[in-house]
Amino acid sequence: MPAIAEDDETGSERTCIVTRKRSSPETMLRFVRSPDGMVVPDLKRKLPGRGVWLTPNRAVIETAIKKKAFARAFKTEVKTPIDLADMVDGLLERSAREAFSLANKAGQVVAGFGKVEEALGHGGVLAIIHASDAASDGIRKVAQLVRRAQEAGSREIKVIAAMSSDDLGLALGRSHVIHAALLNGSASLACLQKLEFIKAYRTDENSVQGSDEQVNQPN
Repeated sequence: MPAIAEDDETGSERTCIVTRKRSSPETMLRFVRSPDGMVVPDLKRKLPGRGVWLTPNRAVIETAIKKKAFARAFKTEVKTPIDLADMVDGLLERSAREAFSLANKAGQVVAGFGKVEEALGHGGVLAIIHASDAASDGIRKVAQLVRRAQEAGSREIKVIAAMSSDDLGLALGRSHVIHAALLNGSASLACLQKLEFIKAYRTDENSVQGSDEQVNQPN
């Protein structure tokens, strides 16, 4: 099977330089080489220059660093920050927090158990957002409310826990937030996409798809 050029940024899909999986640009992480040779994450996929692509997962980035995949993909020497995975995590979290704040300003967020319960009763909830440090009892109670809402005819309601109560609270200008609901709307949809992205990034992968031979194989 012919190798796919790692610098190919045309068409509707990109290839991860580690896993060799192909996916749409919107679901992947792009990196560029700065003028001084530093590997730089490009979350908005707009920075100039040749880009290389990775599956959005911490383990994949760590493998790329370990296997020196960036240098092979850029076909030149590069400087890769040892904390690149943490850097990407921070950028993704900030992006998700900003999107959550924008959804709130658009009137598409309610926070607090009581308001979440009321919103589920009225319908129109796109997703439930739990703080990553939320107590299991509270999560269980909200899950019961979600089941009732869906049994009553609501469409699928996604449930996600991607940020801490402090980060959720920071986005809403409050001390902390444990439970919140995203109401139907374009701002909520954009926020949910970013929250799902960071959740996927932080999900442990027991094995990175793609053998060492594939990672080390120059194209």
